[in-house]
Amino acid sequence: MGGPSHGGGVQHVRRTPLATRTLWDWGLVKYRLDVVALSVADAVQHAGGWLFDRATAGWEVTVLVPGAADDTPLRILGAELASLDDALATGGRGRTPHAIAMAAGLCLREPMASEGLHLALLDRGLEVVVWGEYPPPASAELLSPVEYRLSRAARAFKTRAMATAGLSVIPGPVEDFRSGATVHAPIPSDLGPVGPWPATTPIDR
Repeated sequence: MGGPSHGGGVQHVRRTPLATRTLWDWGLVKYRLDVVALSVADAVQHAGGWLFDRATAGWEVTVLVPGAADDTPLRILGAELASLDDALATGGRGRTPHAIAMAAGLCLREPMASEGLHLALLDRGLEVVVWGEYPPPASAELLSPVEYRLSRAARAFKTRAMATAGLSVIPGPVEDFRSGATVHAPIPSDLGPVGPWPATTPIDR
């Protein structure tokens, strides 16, 4: 694997596919992805393949949901479960993710989540990803359609995680999101652009 070059004043890292990067490629930095979802099943169905591939690449993936939940589907994907209620009660103190993913539906139910999403998009130093039908109007203009193509392993583990979560849908090869552009993203994003569609078109397809 390529690592930082120490031969000069500027360090260079050889870019490799996200799924093959290790912490050594990035100076033993543990990157963190916080996923805010309506439920465990919601996160698994809409982002399970992406979460698996990020966890496999060395990311610390935490899924925050309201109420109590079974974390078995998340453990299959290499992710951890945390309480969204506790995070909202503390204003998110102590959480310092490099990337945030969120269900648009949660923003419609929880004003604090909607506000947090908008602030994260304005920060421009975080990778921000949203799934679901309609992002909050204040944030929609800051988001662009993107997609993630699942690895074969991701599809296999997502299938197992979905079955464990009680979902009978067979996962497809692509997961659709909207993402906010970042100025200082921690690493190049593994999400690719897709053809534009009207802002009122649902993402769930």
